[in-house]
Amino acid sequence: MEEPQDEIACLFEDPDFPSEASSLCSSDVTPISVLQGDITWLRPQDICQSPRLFPLDPPKAHAKQGILGDCWLLCACTMLLKNKDLMDQVLPEGQPQWGEQGYSGRFLLHFWQRGAWVEVQVDDRLPCIDNKLCFSQCLCPSAFWVALLEKAYAKLHGSYEALWAGQVCEALVDLSGGVAERWSLRPFTGAEQQQQQQQQQQEKEEEEREDRGDAPPARRRKELKLPQVVKEGCAISCSLHNDTGGGSDQWQYHAMSVLEWTDVQTVAGETECLLRIRNPWGRRCWSGAWAENGTGWKTLEPDCTLDLLSRTQQGEFWVNMEEFLKEFDEVTVGYPIIDGHLQSIYTGAVLSHTQQARGRWLRGQSAGGCRNSSGYATNPKFWLRLGEPAEVLLCLMQHDPEERTALPAGRDGTTHGGASPRGARGQERRHQHAIGLHMWKIEKKHFKLSRTLNRAPCASTHSHAYEREVTLQAQLSSGFHLLIPSTFQQGAQASFLLRVYSSSPSTLSAVRVREAVVPSSSEGEWETSSCCGSWTPGSSAGGSRNFPSHGQNPRFPLTVTYDPGGSNVRVTLFQNCPESACQAIGFHIYKVLDGGAGVSLAQEPVASCVPHCYSQEVSLACSLRTGAYTIIPSTYQPDCGGHFTLTLNRRIHRKVVQSQESLGSAIQEVSYISLMRC
Repeated sequence: MEEPQDEIACLFEDPDFPSEASSLCSSDVTPISVLQGDITWLRPQDICQSPRLFPLDPPKAHAKQGILGDCWLLCACTMLLKNKDLMDQVLPEGQPQWGEQGYSGRFLLHFWQRGAWVEVQVDDRLPCIDNKLCFSQCLCPSAFWVALLEKAYAKLHGSYEALWAGQVCEALVDLSGGVAERWSLRPFTGAEQQQQQQQQQQEKEEEEREDRGDAPPARRRKELKLPQVVKEGCAISCSLHNDTGGGSDQWQYHAMSVLEWTDVQTVAGETECLLRIRNPWGRRCWSGAWAENGTGWKTLEPDCTLDLLSRTQQGEFWVNMEEFLKEFDEVTVGYPIIDGHLQSIYTGAVLSHTQQARGRWLRGQSAGGCRNSSGYATNPKFWLRLGEPAEVLLCLMQHDPEERTALPAGRDGTTHGGASPRGARGQERRHQHAIGLHMWKIEKKHFKLSRTLNRAPCASTHSHAYEREVTLQAQLSSGFHLLIPSTFQQGAQASFLLRVYSSSPSTLSAVRVREAVVPSSSEGEWETSSCCGSWTPGSSAGGSRNFPSHGQNPRFPLTVTYDPGGSNVRVTLFQNCPESACQAIGFHIYKVLDGGAGVSLAQEPVASCVPHCYSQEVSLACSLRTGAYTIIPSTYQPDCGGHFTLTLNRRIHRKVVQSQESLGSAIQEVSYISLMRC
């Protein structure tokens, strides 16, 4: 019996997320604090005889919610079961499991955070009560992929309690790296007169948008319509915010997954749209017309009824579209991902071209507030260039605001809830600002910024929203478009990520604030590119130039083709990790030796971003002569692991046809006017 004990002693125990109360909760505002004395931590082999990651029966792989209010996360997990590529991205294949050679009690998972995939490692000690999992698990009690994913996500957010209440759309993005939209199925107000006025205003805005060729907003809908081509691939979730006729009052702020959406013929020859819904609780609590013994089934042929009911698993039920729109308050739709590319939920088009850029709203510099504010023109600005007409999806995500805010305790008795009405995550979360995005089409080479901003934008989010991310979909013509992301309140500080998905090639570049000089006649524009890398201890984590292992760090080529004088290159290094886990980072730029013989680290760098800083992001603007260079990012100390994103902004020279105006001059003019308004 000594050998098994030695093996157990060697199993990995995560020192960063220990099996103790601090990993469960940090306050007493959720039921977890009351139960933590009853919780023990067990490995899967101590819970059942033959543990495995996934069950042999695929329908049994769905998640079943425990005492933790994270239905929003479990609904997002449904997307992984529909897309094996995504599942392999989040939970990589080939990891040794229980009873296999190489099993060590350690599992690696990946989550998408702020523009890049972040690795999270956990041990497989899981919270249990009476030797059974007390949080989320698979319908199959011997499968543990859900419990491990939940633990890794809890570690990412600090504790299990931090997962109490949240938004499905945020979890969908974190698990896919894609995009999700949240739509309300309810009117803006309850007053009939206000509804009428709003409808008239919306119709007027729609007419104006049609004149400009813009797509209508999709923030609030009284119906659920998606192109047939995307119904199978997208992830759909629905939630309740109020008591309903179909369920009990415990359903308030509860999220569920829509697994199937099908049209059937009634005996009267009419078409009935039915939706199969799954409750993460794992039990059926619906009493509508299409419940198992509901009256709706009498309108169908017996064979059709038998077929549809046979598809339902534990916790699943059917509703028709009329009942769905009546009972549910909100819908979240995750965009399908096909071969790594988003598919539009509006047209079904594949948005195969992707760009992203980072920025900050800084108080007193670039936090100009909304369009009603006098400082609006000081907000960060970006150029979006399209070579041909395209469908475009823009996503603005905020993060790292300064303020923290405490959330009030949830309603007692709703221990299975978890779908937050306002994007709340946990009992303490980062304060979210109201954010929005506006876009103007720029037709002329020379224009006045103030006059442009006084015009109605060609597309916008129409209102600022207290969301982590807002989206804007539009059909745009070719040419240059000026994008301005903003917070509603002037002076609100935060960092943000701007993502652009388009059906045709596009470029996205930041408008840099320059000195107030006469615009140069030389043509040129800024080109942005990003790439991801990692520092791996023992192989590619060489540390700074103070250490002989510096040359082991990752290397990235940089070619400078245009040197008009002044800054022509900007390099930004962003480490993909929570702020609390930041390393001291920096980078050096070396000139490639003549003849392409590589880089000699004995030579001095031509530019350096040092000293290394304990910051999530460092950047450097520099003036480089034309030629080939190599960028070497590093942590200060060697053997410090981590993942990072390197973003390059290069000024390039590109001749344009007579009908296309110069972007370089436009950048300078906009920046010059912005500087004057500052």
